[in-house]
Amino acid sequence: MRVCVIGAGAAGLCAARHLLADACVTAVDVLEQSGALGGTWVYTDTVGYDDFGLPIHTSMYKSLRTNLPKEIMGFPDFPIPESERSYLPAKDMLAFLQLYSDKHGVTRHIRFNHHVQLVKPKQGPKGELWDITFKDLNNGLIKTKEYDYVFVCNGHYNTPFIPNIPGLKEFKGDVMHSHDYRVPDIFTGKRVLVIGAGPSGMDIAYEITSVTERVVLSHHLKEQPRTVFPDNLVQKPDVVKLEGNTAFFQDDTQEEVDVVFLSTGYLYNFPFLHASCDIAVEDNCVGPLYKHLVNIAHPSMCFIGIPYYVCAFSMFDLQVRYYLQSINGTFALPSREEMTAHCEEEKRDRLMRGFTKRQTHMMGPDQEKYYSSLATEAKTTNLPSVITKIREESSVRFLHNLQSYRQDVYKVIDDDTYEIISNGKREILC
Repeated sequence: MRVCVIGAGAAGLCAARHLLADACVTAVDVLEQSGALGGTWVYTDTVGYDDFGLPIHTSMYKSLRTNLPKEIMGFPDFPIPESERSYLPAKDMLAFLQLYSDKHGVTRHIRFNHHVQLVKPKQGPKGELWDITFKDLNNGLIKTKEYDYVFVCNGHYNTPFIPNIPGLKEFKGDVMHSHDYRVPDIFTGKRVLVIGAGPSGMDIAYEITSVTERVVLSHHLKEQPRTVFPDNLVQKPDVVKLEGNTAFFQDDTQEEVDVVFLSTGYLYNFPFLHASCDIAVEDNCVGPLYKHLVNIAHPSMCFIGIPYYVCAFSMFDLQVRYYLQSINGTFALPSREEMTAHCEEEKRDRLMRGFTKRQTHMMGPDQEKYYSSLATEAKTTNLPSVITKIREESSVRFLHNLQSYRQDVYKVIDDDTYEIISNGKREILC
């Protein structure tokens, strides 16, 4: 069994680690377009395009520290090493991924500077196969190789989503996306409109107050953050339109701004998939996928890491174990008709509960149910409930105590219980 893993970020490394340990797998190639492993955790000052003319993949900014504690950011069988802090700088996460890759013998299977150009299914004598065409960026040579299975692990924090705001294209000042943000100095003395209050939007808006004249944070959070922001930051509802240098908001107020900073998220993007792969991305819904994972039309292709608002590395591990169990015969995937019916039923259920199509892959409160469904069907070990409990707790603290929540220290006591030390106070929760 020959397997191709596209991408050497956390999801790709996890896929390769488990594939290499399975006796039914004969060859594993990890194709990585950059010169380093780690995906979005690799920091570079460069924005725009790299030396080979490819878009810069990482969205990492220089000061970034994790917005979740390290106690829930490792892999189930490979936790992040103990240290005094729970919230780590990006370089520590990158070092952890390097350690993970080296310890499991993955690194030597990575083909760095190999850009995947085309993935196309074909019929072989015993079933479906995959032709994958890739370019060695070091010498320009293009090669097509045949595989039995494809793991798509190219991440989804690299293609900016640009909202349709009236007047944005004609805005008189500067417009940039958080994908290209590295340091706050570029905003010195300016009035900056930050659109979006996800983890990056909140973090960056807070950071740039140290150099800006004024920051306007525009968002539609249902729960208003209780974080005490510096005096030069104000919160506003959604932007209705932009005219000249003026932003107009839903509450009928307006602000003069020099920069529109879009922290509006990212798009799923698979430019290497041929149309015959039968995967479409519509309003950021990737499909048709069974359990946000298996290509229903071509079940020998899977996508690792599509769901978000999850415990990412642990989820990658569970998804990989699930899919590998289907490959090695531990269980059989349902028929294509059954997988399609399950997918449609889930969409109807989420629609009834108020999710939009754009939120198809958003887990949040649904994540434990999702993890359980994967583990039960694949007859594999589920993720402990403590990781989702810590995720929920730390996310609330992030929203309401942005200025100091990263000083909290967590400790996992058992599969259901954890300890938190905050402002010198110790509390055990379960």
